[in-house]
Amino acid sequence: MKKIILTVMIMAMTVVSCKKNEGSSTTEPVTTESSSEVYSCPMHPEVHGKQGEACSVCGMELTEPVTQVATAPEEVKTQAEPLSKSSFSIEGILNNYLKVKDALANDNSKEAANAAKDLNATLKDLKSDKIETEFKKVYADLADDAKEHAEQIGDNSGKIDSQREHFAMLSKDVNELIKIFGTDRKIYRDYCPMYDQGKSGYWISETKEIKNPYYGSEMLTCGGITNEW
Repeated sequence: MKKIILTVMIMAMTVVSCKKNEGSSTTEPVTTESSSEVYSCPMHPEVHGKQGEACSVCGMELTEPVTQVATAPEEVKTQAEPLSKSSFSIEGILNNYLKVKDALANDNSKEAANAAKDLNATLKDLKSDKIETEFKKVYADLADDAKEHAEQIGDNSGKIDSQREHFAMLSKDVNELIKIFGTDRKIYRDYCPMYDQGKSGYWISETKEIKNPYYGSEMLTCGGITNEW
């Protein structure tokens, strides 16, 4: 009984802390509790789940036990140079993704659906002939997954909770595309520890100001920056 009461108190304190941050953006370190029953991907440590489940990014088994408190770095990480040296650009993808993000942050399900449809069209029309052979398959897999989630967001106008679930998966795809192909603009990777129990609350933003697409007006400024390009 004491353990249950303590757990409830910790969760309540976390919610209050996040709500206190409303009204001002933050780049403070984000701390989330983890459990020995939670495992992460050896290649993508931000992906959590049960032991043996497949990583949603690369398909590898989740084998690394998460047993310590995971704290975002005190200083924002600056990402390395993109892996690909080709002239292939994902700016069109990023433009439409950011429109989806903004619409969800504004609690506008209809606008999110429209932006997602534009994103889906961009993904379908984008030619991959300039991509190096070694990255063609990984791009195709990421693009196919992104199209699926964009389509779901586009088809679910009026169902913003469902749209946000697919946006979390879409954000993983976009993050991987940025790692591989880079971008011409300054962007940030943000994280909300409240969403999905801290397992998938990441998104990409073009500004330092935190506008949370997972909670919108409910907790608009909840979160912090973890990476920048």
